[in-house]
Amino acid sequence: MEARSLIPFINNLNTFKKYGKVIRVIGLMIESQGPESSIGDVCLIHVGGEATRRTIMAEVVGFKEQNIILMPYTNIQEIGPGSLVEATSKPLQIKVGHELIGKVVDSLGQPMDGSIIPAGMRAVATDRTPPNPLSRPPISETLEVGVRTIDSLLTVGKGQRLGIFAGSGVGKSTLLGMIAKNTKADINVIALIGERGREVREFIERDLGPEGLKKSIVVAATSDMPALMRIKGAFTATAIAEYFRDKGHDVMFMMDSVTRVAMGQREVGLAVGEPPATRGYTPSVFSILPKLLERTGTNDQGSITAFYTVLVDGDDMNEPIADAVRGILDGHIVLDRSLANKGQYPAINVLKSVSRLMNHLTSREHRAAAEKIRDLLSTYLNSEDLINIGAYKRGASKEIDEAIQTYPQIISFLKQETEDKISLEKSIHSLLHLAETGELN
Repeated sequence: MEARSLIPFINNLNTFKKYGKVIRVIGLMIESQGPESSIGDVCLIHVGGEATRRTIMAEVVGFKEQNIILMPYTNIQEIGPGSLVEATSKPLQIKVGHELIGKVVDSLGQPMDGSIIPAGMRAVATDRTPPNPLSRPPISETLEVGVRTIDSLLTVGKGQRLGIFAGSGVGKSTLLGMIAKNTKADINVIALIGERGREVREFIERDLGPEGLKKSIVVAATSDMPALMRIKGAFTATAIAEYFRDKGHDVMFMMDSVTRVAMGQREVGLAVGEPPATRGYTPSVFSILPKLLERTGTNDQGSITAFYTVLVDGDDMNEPIADAVRGILDGHIVLDRSLANKGQYPAINVLKSVSRLMNHLTSREHRAAAEKIRDLLSTYLNSEDLINIGAYKRGASKEIDEAIQTYPQIISFLKQETEDKISLEKSIHSLLHLAETGELN
């Protein structure tokens, strides 16, 4: 019976290998005469002599007349004219399983500590289509992230996708580390894309810590890696998160940063001849973003709650990538450099931030308290210049008087040490008490 079940597999087995040869290398692009391949297929380029022979993995990214255009996953120093190109006729696949939890892997799913991938894990494709919109259950349950400002004023639901927008050095990685350590999600999948090599270990040891790592899988693609590896790092991490979602888990997915993925795609697009469109970004950048970002969220089995950091050049919130990502996601958290300079951490500007699902997840009492705190904060900031120069006299406005009295308590409420873990219930209770009494309990 078992032998019969193998007959269809044997009949469909392709025993022929298809080969081509390298004819040109220009910049990041490798042009090969053959083999027969499709867009997205992985090819193996054989380089070196008999004693030093090795293979370089590359992906088909385009065609030029009858030749194929390849982009390598690693460096191309040993590739020369006539190097043999072997077709695999398959897209990139990685091995995924519970054995990866607690490990740091690269964009190809290989452990970065040199260990061997455990046997028995399942092979999954890194590039998959987003779930059918009609198969996505509505988001109706809150997810605790352990950061008081987010839990109380920007409440997050299981399966929601938010962007963290900030310039460099304002605390994006620190905030991600706080969420990873404190969240109630079953597992964390963290993608570090385009980071400095120094920052990867620092994030794992300092921001994430042993407590966070023991329920996390980290995918790292540093800034020195080829553009395709940075792009694939994002897709590999998303595929890992999808695997655990399909197993029925609630996954916390974090990517730092989606801007570096867009920059990698721009490099690939320009190399294959795409025209630059908006601020040098090619059209493929804006087509790849929704395909990547829409893969997270809910499905019939589980949920992926996602936080994507967006590096805004010069703190310009309207630059092309920030604008495109903000239009796709279910909310945005803005980190303000001026607040960081004042020593407010996390430096979340609650007046510029929004959770699009908060109204559907919270009680009327909770929403009213959050609205009051926002209103008091806005009133104070609008009158801050008059207050500081002494032009405002107490008693002229009841609203401004209340805002002046409550402002120090609001700032204390918004501050949180990175080691502090504050439950969702405690955050909401503190918010209600602050809105009612003007005091922080």
